[in-house]
Amino acid sequence: MSNSKLNLLDFAQANIRTLHLTWFAFFLTFVMWFSHAPMKPLIMEAFNMSGAQWKALLILNVALTIPARIIIGILVDKFGPRIVYSTLLVVSGFLCLGFAFANSYEQLAAMRFAMGFAGAGFVIGIRMVGEWFPARQVGLAEGVYGGWGNFGSAAAAFSLPTIALLYGGDDGWRYAIASTGVIAAIYGVFFYWKARNTPKGSTYFKPKKSGGLEVTSKRDFYFYLGMNIPMYLILAVLAWKLSPAGVGLLGQNTTYIMYALLIVLFAYQITQIYKVNKEMLSHGAPEHDKYKFKQVAILDWAYFVTFGSELAVVSMLPAFFLETFTSLTLVQAGALGAAFAFMNLVARPGGGYISDKFGRRKSLSVFIAGLAVGYLILSQVSSGWPIAMAVAAVMLCSFFVQAGEGAVFAMVPLVKRRMTGQIAGMAGAYGNVGAVTFLTVYSFVDTSSFFLIISGCAAIIFTVIQFLEEPAGHMVEVLPDGTVQQIELT
Repeated sequence: MSNSKLNLLDFAQANIRTLHLTWFAFFLTFVMWFSHAPMKPLIMEAFNMSGAQWKALLILNVALTIPARIIIGILVDKFGPRIVYSTLLVVSGFLCLGFAFANSYEQLAAMRFAMGFAGAGFVIGIRMVGEWFPARQVGLAEGVYGGWGNFGSAAAAFSLPTIALLYGGDDGWRYAIASTGVIAAIYGVFFYWKARNTPKGSTYFKPKKSGGLEVTSKRDFYFYLGMNIPMYLILAVLAWKLSPAGVGLLGQNTTYIMYALLIVLFAYQITQIYKVNKEMLSHGAPEHDKYKFKQVAILDWAYFVTFGSELAVVSMLPAFFLETFTSLTLVQAGALGAAFAFMNLVARPGGGYISDKFGRRKSLSVFIAGLAVGYLILSQVSSGWPIAMAVAAVMLCSFFVQAGEGAVFAMVPLVKRRMTGQIAGMAGAYGNVGAVTFLTVYSFVDTSSFFLIISGCAAIIFTVIQFLEEPAGHMVEVLPDGTVQQIELT
């Protein structure tokens, strides 16, 4: 066998090995992140919790992930996925232990808020998988990564109640959740030992500056600033929800401090974005280095309704089944609630594969339209439905939700290679903006209205997607020494 064939075989084995290492890291972050959802009755009983306090906990769980995904995206582009993923797994493992052994609702809420950090792990693997797979395969590879990783929430839903029963006693749920943190911390060390940022001999492109996305026109600069506003607005809504006007977890003075802190952080982010783009604003960007920020913005909004709705739904679905079909046990409701996330195994890779084969915009449009119809159907589910039909409706809807997620991230690595982590971070953050938005809505309306509102949002975003442009046949990157390199998207 020739050396060239041997090298190709070695690469094929290495990239598949890297894909498996990476999706399992993501899987563990989701197991930890959603370990609380199937334990709702046990946790509520342990802390004598009200329904409003539980819904606040659901919102807290996804709140920190909004800024965390932006920050992690910057760190990944600067330091590489290997060290960042390892660190995140170890730190999240200890945070998970803190949640499992909390002694008061306040401690529980604080640790669940901090656990949102685990949800930022998704961004890291998007960059790593994008480095190891060519453009013609990247949609499928990112879909496998995202699909099997997202399945972690389903794995938590159908396994942790059983594990808690095996431990037994009032603290069984604590040991079940804590075990996920221990496994994640150990795997973080293993990941650092085995993973590599890029194939041997490949260049790991880094942004020229850190602190914000590089844009390539003045119009895009202001567009980018505007796209940061919803992230801060939804965090302000969260602060209000936790204030005395909401569940009362924060005092009024603390709420005002939170508002002021968000204003300061937003002002600081504007200054950082300006520093990164100061030279471009003065002298313009080289023609060969330009890209359209609208591509990023459209992918952000698509992820808002796809992943945002998934996060919201998997947080409430086990409880929805338990309360709608009163004959179900806790374990059965958890298993049926896992049906939504279970579709990740095939739908997200399928969405990436279809995007690779049939075009980015067309595929995403079909999936968002299907998502709108799927949630419309779910809004009609009631106790009069056969349970099997309700599960079928959930799985139909989840197919389009997760295929849409796969289609979004089939395109993310094709926008601008050296900023893939930051672009993934912003899209991922918008997914969490969607989650907090929908969970906040859920705290005010009944389940039927909740599903109808998501369906309406999807219909609006379907129109926005029509402005998405197919990626060109190549992208241009600049090496640290100033050399321009063209990357073929084949």
